[in-house]
Amino acid sequence: MRIFTTLFCLFLIYGCGVRNIRKNSQDSWNLVWQDNFEYNGKPDDKKWSHSPKGGADWARYCTDSDSTRFVKNGNLHLRGILNTNPADTLKYSTGCISTKNKFSFNHGRIEVRAKLDKGKGSWPAIWMMPQDSKYGGWPHSGEIDIMEHLNRDTIVYQTLHSNYIDIQEKREDPLYFTTVPFKIGEYNNYGVEWYPDRLDFFVNGKHTFSYPKIQDADARQWPFDQEFFILLNQALGGSWVGKIADEDLPVEMLVDWVRVYQKN
Repeated sequence: MRIFTTLFCLFLIYGCGVRNIRKNSQDSWNLVWQDNFEYNGKPDDKKWSHSPKGGADWARYCTDSDSTRFVKNGNLHLRGILNTNPADTLKYSTGCISTKNKFSFNHGRIEVRAKLDKGKGSWPAIWMMPQDSKYGGWPHSGEIDIMEHLNRDTIVYQTLHSNYIDIQEKREDPLYFTTVPFKIGEYNNYGVEWYPDRLDFFVNGKHTFSYPKIQDADARQWPFDQEFFILLNQALGGSWVGKIADEDLPVEMLVDWVRVYQKN
């Protein structure tokens, strides 16, 4: 019964939304922010900041070392490596950057072209968090995960987080995530189109799923009415990803470009 319910929900979300998605895809979008990484050295500090080490699994090994986050040959390199800094007692170092306090937006389209590595414990992610967290700390103000990849999987995850999903555990109506095959060892385009009433997710231009604002929604189900900033990171390990295999390191995510569009 649960399988049937989930499939039925997917049919409603995808089938009924196709007309709107196709119509919107024909509408004009205006480029409002981008980084094509056509320079060498550190990530542009007018656009990006280092995301500091923290208690969350993804942030456990974040470091501001140039060995974990740099731009070279037209790509942003975000790496997960064995730590070589004797002043840091942690075993691993990871590259983590964001646009917090430098660029955020509310509604529009974001696309990121990236190439993923693989290895036990590898966890690259492209995602968004609220600039001001107007409804409180995580998960109350929401989280938009455009792409997450685990270990050596042949799929990526696209996911939402909120009070409705993570506190009330209302995860099937509407469905809050999907998994999508991607072109392994190649660059793939990961994107979201963000509207006042829904979020449409894409991989390589193909619509993967939609998360709608439900009728009579409040901020617990739809905190996605505020500005969000962009995060890119190559994390290692954690409760979801599992143990790290040292012999698989280093791993890295290569980012070719990041682009954000909005309508007039």
